[in-house]
Amino acid sequence: YSFLAALLILPVISTAEDLGVVGKTYNITERDLIEVIQSKLRTMEKSGDLDKYKEDYKKRVIGSIEHPKPVAGIKSTETANTHYYDPSMVTDKDITDATGRILYPRGTRVNPLDYIGWNKYLLFVDGRDAKQLQFSKKITAASERPVKLVLVAGEPLELMRKWKMTIYFDQGGKLTKRFAITQVPAIVRQEGKRLRIDELRY
Repeated sequence: YSFLAALLILPVISTAEDLGVVGKTYNITERDLIEVIQSKLRTMEKSGDLDKYKEDYKKRVIGSIEHPKPVAGIKSTETANTHYYDPSMVTDKDITDATGRILYPRGTRVNPLDYIGWNKYLLFVDGRDAKQLQFSKKITAASERPVKLVLVAGEPLELMRKWKMTIYFDQGGKLTKRFAITQVPAIVRQEGKRLRIDELRY
């Protein structure tokens, strides 16, 4: 029951807020809470509700993986656009080597591309658009460098099964936000000490 008990507790933990301390505080007996939940699970097991709960949970998890939520704010490219992303960062503390020697003092601006090249392309497409998928095949076939296909919408696992290759999904729009991508297809590649982002007509 421990796993399911954790699942029932999780929503409570994930939505909790730190409201500060008001007055005297007391220790909460976690074991009592676990026992209450386990008792509820035993009741659910006897009634058959537990199996239904596990099956529903499984379907929700699989559904979220098979059909992830599309990245908001992304549309098909209407006007081709090129912009750049500077991966440089400013150190917030001294960076030292194994002996303690300072390599980069705090406040130093460091660009990772000064030390390691980015020899691949990231190609962002809407997996629901057959034309974009066909376009991505052409780009991949013609490229001299590895192309990592990243969906902003669609079904990545189904496409992986069909194309027999690794497909990525921009979960939560983290990459498109970082690279300021608002139109797809878009390709990200290194150009000098920056990353070039081309939002392409197709």
